[in-house]
Amino acid sequence: MKPRTTPGRRASGRRFATIVVALLCAAPVPGDIGACGQPVARLDAERFFTAKRNIDCNQCTACGLESMACRAACGDAPLALSSFPAGCVPLVHDGEVCLRKLLESGCDDYARYVDDASPTVPSECDFCPGNP
Repeated sequence: MKPRTTPGRRASGRRFATIVVALLCAAPVPGDIGACGQPVARLDAERFFTAKRNIDCNQCTACGLESMACRAACGDAPLALSSFPAGCVPLVHDGEVCLRKLLESGCDDYARYVDDASPTVPSECDFCPGNP
């Protein structure tokens, strides 16, 4: 014979289920994690590409890498990129995450990023996948 479920037990089970659902629904959604309460602000392309160029030059020099991308990063020529593709609107936080990834990358990874034949882009720096 099955034990009978009392109305009090049934109600407490519903309360527990309600609390669990509420906690799951209150969890952060993708994109909310890691912004640390920063206001939403567009990433300034010129500032980002200038900072990236400096990191590229420093990493190329530290790792002893020689490629066209390294020579461009360490040269005096104007920035190769100074804007994002049309429709691509990364946020300041996106740029910070990308630059942090570049700073923390090892020489093997950086060699792939600045490779002349087929350079790769860390996923943290691929702001608008599908855009050239």
